Amino acid sequence: MTSGRDLQGSPLVAYLGPAGTFSEMAMVKYFGSSVTGIACGSIDEVFQKVEATLAAHAVVPIENSTEGGIGRTMDLLVATPLKICGEVVLRVRQNLMATSAQALTAFSTVYSHPQSFGQCAKWLATNLPQAERIPAASNAEAARLALKDAASCAIGPALAAERYGLKILLPDIEDDPRNMTRFLVLGTKAAVRTGKDHTSLVMSAQNRPGAVLDLISPFARHAVSMTRIESRPARTGHWEYLFFIDIDGHQNDEPVKQALAEVSQKAPFLKVFGSYPAAPL
Repeated sequence: MTSGRDLQGSPLVAYLGPAGTFSEMAMVKYFGSSVTGIACGSIDEVFQKVEATLAAHAVVPIENSTEGGIGRTMDLLVATPLKICGEVVLRVRQNLMATSAQALTAFSTVYSHPQSFGQCAKWLATNLPQAERIPAASNAEAARLALKDAASCAIGPALAAERYGLKILLPDIEDDPRNMTRFLVLGTKAAVRTGKDHTSLVMSAQNRPGAVLDLISPFARHAVSMTRIESRPARTGHWEYLFFIDIDGHQNDEPVKQALAEVSQKAPFLKVFGSYPAAPL
């Protein structure tokens, strides 16, 4: 990952903003503190910046260990010409923040991104049952909203509290201390093979018994480990689904190459998003 950063120098990188989000933290973790980021208002805009060559790379969330896949990212991966060239795994620490320290019973409103609400559901039910939960477009936006009202608080990363001048009242309030979010790094060029890689792809299956089993069986035959499989509506209006799959290995590794060749003969639709260095946890 470090050598990849060095080759890129200090690129212009689009990420889901505003400043102070977990996406910004993931961007800095991957590219280093000298990176120049472009904060975008939506995941769609993040993709568009790189597709229009207004940024060299994009950093987008793809899945959370508690809440699962990020549907919009998955949908856009199917349509984009961009390639996955890297990944970042970020330990997600959720913090309760407000303008000043006060009793939890004083808060009537709590702002956060829906994913963060899901990651702190038990804590909220126990500690802030009286507070109305209002979803925000991002955790940074939640922090900005909480800044306007002393009776409001927000949930998000420490970076958001720092950026918007809030106090962290309680750290690490996520329900699962192993809470992780995985981000993808997108670009126009394929990543260099490292020997410790992941490959991501999507495919469709015919609507018949055993179709999905037939599609994934080549991975087992060629000893290729699947690390993730998730279905997503194909948006055709006919109850058809796409299957998003991550596997160990690079698409140019011989076992992976053979497995993908077999899958391509069976799947009505197959797209390989890219092979990229596996992120250290």
